[in-house]
Amino acid sequence: MTRTPDPTPAPAPHREPALAEAQRTHWQQTYRSHPEMYGEQPSAPARYAARAFAAAGAREVLELGAGHGRDALHFARTGFSVLATDFSPTGLEQLRTTAAAQGLAERVRTTVHDVRDPLPLPDASVDAVFAHMLLCMALTTPEVEALVAEVRRVLRPGGTFVYTVRHTGDAHYGAGTGHGDDIWEHGGFAVHFFPRELVDRLAEGWHLAEVHAFEEGDLPRRLWRITQEIPR
Repeated sequence: MTRTPDPTPAPAPHREPALAEAQRTHWQQTYRSHPEMYGEQPSAPARYAARAFAAAGAREVLELGAGHGRDALHFARTGFSVLATDFSPTGLEQLRTTAAAQGLAERVRTTVHDVRDPLPLPDASVDAVFAHMLLCMALTTPEVEALVAEVRRVLRPGGTFVYTVRHTGDAHYGAGTGHGDDIWEHGGFAVHFFPRELVDRLAEGWHLAEVHAFEEGDLPRRLWRITQEIPR
């Protein structure tokens, strides 16, 4: 489908690299100051994803934005081989330490990777991909679209992609410092709040199995959990 270009330029495009680097630094400092900041228990989306991946017969899982690894470790305990990526070496170092302590080192590999770059994997090389609140970080819409195209490239036929994003119904949407493209920075964390139209566009050419609304945290954050699959 051909889309008509938006005649209005994206606000302050030259600030995007600076914002990305600032967020990388902020997350590094956050992981150093608050090891295991999300706790040891897996997220509810990861528990759902593990069941969905198992039902689809998956064996290998790629997690994007794994952080200190609570969800990657859950996938490994469930029996999957896991490649965990994040742009924070500090978070991944914590993940490796915990994996070794729990006897899961053989099931978990890590690699430092910025999702603005192509995924460091061959075509059709993994069974499933998981990303909890990674796509709604400080990524522009074109960067999100390029990332989903990369996810599709590395998934095998019949592969499943489960991701979560905060959406424009969230209480923090429109609060704090605006960076354009529905990206708002609040408390040092920049978030790209998704409209439903973007979710539907990212699912073009996939089978969109589910868009599930849920809440997380004390605010609470309002999110969608999206499950989409590559047709066999």
